[in-house]
Amino acid sequence: MTEDRKILEPMATVVSVVLRILLALATAGLVVSVIRGSWGGILVCITDESSSSSAAPGGFAAESGAQVGSIPRYCAEAPDAHLRLLDALSNLPSTLLLISGLYLLHRFLRGAAREGVYTAQTASRLRLVGWWLLVGSLVVELAEATARAALLAALAKDVDFSAGTVLNMWTFPYLAVLTGLGVLTFARITRQGVSMREDLEGVV
Repeated sequence: MTEDRKILEPMATVVSVVLRILLALATAGLVVSVIRGSWGGILVCITDESSSSSAAPGGFAAESGAQVGSIPRYCAEAPDAHLRLLDALSNLPSTLLLISGLYLLHRFLRGAAREGVYTAQTASRLRLVGWWLLVGSLVVELAEATARAALLAALAKDVDFSAGTVLNMWTFPYLAVLTGLGVLTFARITRQGVSMREDLEGVV
Protein backbone atom coordinates (compact mmCIF):
# COMPACT_ATOMS: atom_id res chain seq x y z
CA MET A 1 0.00 0.00 0.00
CA THR A 2 3.02 2.30 -0.27
CA GLU A 3 1.80 3.84 -3.52
CA ASP A 4 -1.60 4.54 -2.00
CA ARG A 5 0.04 6.33 0.92
CA LYS A 6 2.03 8.49 -1.48
CA ILE A 7 -1.12 9.37 -3.41
CA LEU A 8 -2.85 10.54 -0.22
CA GLU A 9 -0.01 12.85 0.83
CA PRO A 10 0.28 15.65 1.86
CA MET A 11 -3.48 15.72 2.53
CA ALA A 12 -3.35 12.93 5.11
CA THR A 13 -0.63 14.65 7.15
CA VAL A 14 -2.27 18.10 6.98
CA VAL A 15 -5.66 16.76 8.08
CA SER A 16 -4.08 14.81 10.94
CA VAL A 17 -2.14 17.84 12.23
CA VAL A 18 -5.07 20.27 11.91
CA LEU A 19 -7.42 17.83 13.64
CA ARG A 20 -5.04 17.47 16.60
CA ILE A 21 -4.63 21.25 16.89
CA LEU A 22 -8.38 21.87 16.80
CA LEU A 23 -9.03 19.16 19.40
CA ALA A 24 -6.39 20.67 21.67
CA LEU A 25 -7.87 24.16 21.29
CA ALA A 26 -11.41 22.89 21.86
CA THR A 27 -10.34 21.01 24.99
CA ALA A 28 -8.53 24.07 26.33
CA GLY A 29 -11.56 26.23 25.66
CA LEU A 30 -13.83 23.77 27.45
CA VAL A 31 -11.53 23.64 30.47
CA VAL A 32 -11.39 27.45 30.65
CA SER A 33 -15.19 27.68 30.39
CA VAL A 34 -15.65 25.16 33.21
CA ILE A 35 -13.12 26.93 35.43
CA ARG A 36 -14.65 30.31 34.69
CA GLY A 37 -18.11 28.90 35.30
CA SER A 38 -19.71 30.38 32.20
CA TRP A 39 -20.41 29.41 28.61
CA GLY A 40 -20.05 31.53 25.52
CA GLY A 41 -18.26 34.85 25.32
CA ILE A 42 -17.81 37.44 28.06
CA LEU A 43 -20.01 39.81 26.07
CA VAL A 44 -23.23 38.60 24.48
CA CYS A 45 -24.02 40.66 21.39
CA ILE A 46 -26.09 40.17 18.24
CA THR A 47 -26.30 42.26 15.08
CA ASP A 48 -29.61 42.60 13.28
CA GLU A 49 -28.42 42.39 9.68
CA SER A 50 -31.99 42.62 8.39
CA SER A 51 -32.47 46.13 9.81
CA SER A 52 -30.57 49.18 8.68
CA SER A 53 -30.97 52.93 8.80
CA SER A 54 -29.81 55.67 6.48
CA ALA A 55 -29.34 57.96 9.45
CA ALA A 56 -25.65 58.69 9.80
CA PRO A 57 -24.21 57.63 13.17
CA GLY A 58 -22.54 60.41 15.10
CA GLY A 59 -18.86 60.84 14.44
CA PHE A 60 -18.93 59.27 10.97
CA ALA A 61 -18.83 61.67 8.06
CA ALA A 62 -19.10 60.60 4.43
CA GLU A 63 -17.58 62.16 1.36
CA SER A 64 -19.78 63.92 -1.15
CA GLY A 65 -21.87 61.35 -3.05
CA ALA A 66 -21.50 58.68 -0.33
CA GLN A 67 -23.79 57.70 2.52
CA VAL A 68 -23.20 56.23 5.97
CA GLY A 69 -25.70 53.66 7.15
CA SER A 70 -26.18 52.08 10.55
CA ILE A 71 -26.99 48.51 11.53
CA PRO A 72 -28.28 47.91 15.09
CA ARG A 73 -26.13 45.76 17.38
CA TYR A 74 -27.63 44.65 20.68
CA CYS A 75 -25.48 43.69 23.67
CA ALA A 76 -26.64 42.34 27.01
CA GLU A 77 -25.39 44.35 29.97
CA ALA A 78 -25.44 41.39 32.35
CA PRO A 79 -26.12 38.22 30.32
CA ASP A 80 -27.62 35.31 32.22
CA ALA A 81 -27.01 31.62 31.55
CA HIS A 82 -29.81 31.46 28.97
CA LEU A 83 -28.35 34.28 26.87
CA ARG A 84 -24.86 32.81 27.13
CA LEU A 85 -26.19 29.46 25.97
CA LEU A 86 -27.90 31.04 22.95
CA ASP A 87 -24.68 32.92 22.18
CA ALA A 88 -22.68 29.68 22.33
CA LEU A 89 -25.23 27.84 20.15
CA SER A 90 -24.95 30.54 17.50
CA ASN A 91 -21.31 29.56 16.86
CA LEU A 92 -20.54 26.20 18.48
CA PRO A 93 -22.31 23.90 15.94
CA SER A 94 -20.03 25.11 13.12
CA THR A 95 -16.97 24.25 15.19
CA LEU A 96 -18.35 20.82 16.02
CA LEU A 97 -19.15 20.19 12.35
CA LEU A 98 -15.62 21.17 11.37
CA ILE A 99 -13.96 18.93 13.96
CA SER A 100 -16.24 15.96 13.27
CA GLY A 101 -15.83 16.40 9.51
CA LEU A 102 -12.04 16.47 9.87
CA TYR A 103 -12.23 13.32 12.01
CA LEU A 104 -14.24 11.48 9.33
CA LEU A 105 -11.83 12.72 6.66
CA HIS A 106 -8.87 11.57 8.76
CA ARG A 107 -10.54 8.19 9.23
CA PHE A 108 -11.11 7.92 5.48
CA LEU A 109 -7.50 8.83 4.61
CA ARG A 110 -6.04 6.50 7.22
CA GLY A 111 -8.22 3.62 6.06
CA ALA A 112 -7.38 4.29 2.40
CA ALA A 113 -3.66 4.27 3.20
CA ARG A 114 -3.98 1.00 5.11
CA GLU A 115 -6.42 -0.93 2.92
CA GLY A 116 -5.99 0.74 -0.46
CA VAL A 117 -7.72 3.53 -2.35
CA TYR A 118 -9.93 1.31 -4.52
CA THR A 119 -11.77 -0.74 -1.90
CA ALA A 120 -15.41 -0.94 -0.88
CA GLN A 121 -14.55 0.27 2.65
CA THR A 122 -12.78 3.35 1.27
CA ALA A 123 -15.75 4.21 -0.94
CA SER A 124 -18.13 3.82 2.02
CA ARG A 125 -16.03 6.08 4.23
CA LEU A 126 -15.82 8.69 1.49
CA ARG A 127 -19.60 8.55 1.01
CA LEU A 128 -20.05 9.10 4.76
CA VAL A 129 -17.85 12.22 4.58
CA GLY A 130 -19.98 13.54 1.73
CA TRP A 131 -23.31 12.97 3.46
CA TRP A 132 -21.98 14.38 6.75
CA LEU A 133 -20.85 17.56 5.02
CA LEU A 134 -24.01 17.90 2.93
CA VAL A 135 -26.62 17.27 5.62
CA GLY A 136 -24.53 18.55 8.51
CA SER A 137 -23.93 21.96 6.95
CA LEU A 138 -27.67 22.47 6.43
CA VAL A 139 -28.58 21.34 9.94
CA VAL A 140 -25.83 23.42 11.54
CA GLU A 141 -26.73 26.57 9.65
CA LEU A 142 -30.40 26.17 10.62
CA ALA A 143 -29.50 25.53 14.27
CA GLU A 144 -27.23 28.58 14.43
CA ALA A 145 -29.80 30.78 12.69
CA THR A 146 -32.43 29.65 15.20
CA ALA A 147 -30.12 30.46 18.12
CA ARG A 148 -29.27 33.88 16.67
CA ALA A 149 -32.95 34.64 16.08
CA ALA A 150 -33.81 33.65 19.66
CA LEU A 151 -30.97 35.80 20.99
CA LEU A 152 -32.07 38.79 18.91
CA ALA A 153 -35.67 38.38 20.08
CA ALA A 154 -34.46 38.32 23.69
CA LEU A 155 -32.43 41.53 23.31
CA ALA A 156 -34.48 43.60 20.84
CA LYS A 157 -37.85 44.90 22.00
CA ASP A 158 -39.35 45.22 18.50
CA VAL A 159 -38.25 41.75 17.26
CA ASP A 160 -40.23 38.55 17.87
CA PHE A 161 -38.91 35.02 17.61
CA SER A 162 -40.55 33.68 14.45
CA ALA A 163 -39.85 31.72 11.30
CA GLY A 164 -39.29 35.00 9.47
CA THR A 165 -36.62 36.06 11.96
CA VAL A 166 -34.89 32.68 11.60
CA LEU A 167 -34.92 32.97 7.81
CA ASN A 168 -33.42 36.46 8.03
CA MET A 169 -30.58 35.01 10.09
CA TRP A 170 -30.14 31.96 7.84
CA THR A 171 -27.57 31.82 5.04
CA PHE A 172 -27.56 28.90 2.62
CA PRO A 173 -24.17 27.09 2.87
CA TYR A 174 -23.55 26.93 -0.87
CA LEU A 175 -19.87 25.95 -0.70
CA ALA A 176 -20.38 23.19 1.87
CA VAL A 177 -23.36 21.74 -0.01
CA LEU A 178 -21.54 21.76 -3.35
CA THR A 179 -18.46 20.23 -1.75
CA GLY A 180 -20.58 17.51 -0.15
CA LEU A 181 -22.22 16.73 -3.50
CA GLY A 182 -18.76 16.59 -5.10
CA VAL A 183 -17.48 14.17 -2.46
CA LEU A 184 -20.54 11.96 -2.97
CA THR A 185 -19.84 11.94 -6.70
CA PHE A 186 -16.22 10.89 -6.15
CA ALA A 187 -17.41 8.21 -3.74
CA ARG A 188 -19.67 6.83 -6.48
CA ILE A 189 -16.77 6.93 -8.96
CA THR A 190 -14.55 5.10 -6.47
CA ARG A 191 -17.24 2.47 -5.86
CA GLN A 192 -17.58 1.99 -9.62
CA GLY A 193 -13.81 1.58 -9.89
CA VAL A 194 -13.93 -1.07 -7.17
CA SER A 195 -16.62 -2.99 -9.06
CA MET A 196 -14.64 -2.81 -12.33
CA ARG A 197 -11.48 -4.06 -10.60
CA GLU A 198 -13.38 -6.95 -9.03
CA ASP A 199 -14.82 -7.87 -12.43
CA LEU A 200 -11.35 -7.82 -14.01
CA GLU A 201 -9.90 -9.94 -11.23
CA GLY A 202 -12.74 -12.40 -11.71
CA VAL A 203 -12.01 -12.64 -15.44
CA VAL A 204 -8.27 -13.10 -14.87
